[in-house]
Amino acid sequence: MEPVFFKTSDDVLIAGDYCRGKGRKGAILLHMMPATKSSWNKFAPFLVEKGLHVLAIDLRGHGVSDGGPDGYKDFTDHEHEASIKDVAAAVDFLKQKGVEEHNVVLVGASIGANLAIAYMALHHQIPAGVFLSAGTKYRGVDGLHAVKSIVAPRQLLFVTSKDDIGSYGSNYDMNVELMAKVREGVEKKLLVYSAAGHGTNMFGKEEPDLMKEILSWLEPR
Repeated sequence: MEPVFFKTSDDVLIAGDYCRGKGRKGAILLHMMPATKSSWNKFAPFLVEKGLHVLAIDLRGHGVSDGGPDGYKDFTDHEHEASIKDVAAAVDFLKQKGVEEHNVVLVGASIGANLAIAYMALHHQIPAGVFLSAGTKYRGVDGLHAVKSIVAPRQLLFVTSKDDIGSYGSNYDMNVELMAKVREGVEKKLLVYSAAGHGTNMFGKEEPDLMKEILSWLEPR
């Protein structure tokens, strides 16, 4: 993976790890909180093997990006919502590498999943999203409102675990609620584990293997 840096529309410097793929498709990986782009290190090579250009980023206030590594701890909800500009800048970065928006898949965990949902609600060219432990609302990023605006034809894979219960409630229940709000005609699937934890912590915990399930989901229909 090659370290890269780029600016957002509001002049925030974002750090990323990029690997050029052999094809015309790409994937943007959005971490959970607290975490960084390195949380995708085991998964990213599988996407590269499939020919995808892969870009994992540190969201603002995290890792090597502006405000990191711990700035996110003092973020207001509005500042967390502004992280959608980090996603937009990542999409623009892949465009410069020859990957058009209609060939970009968003893969997010926790607040990263909500940001992916929010971006897809506003940018209907994105063909598919994978959401690990998405929530109805995380730190102001309203997944429940946004998911209603994702239009067909799209592919949405939601992943949750029944043991993922925190101060926000049951993540499984939230994913059921999110699924119920997906528009008719949008292809959707809910993958449920029993005791796999939260976000990228679910990798390697239970069968069916999550990495293989995501790769299978992203195969052309």
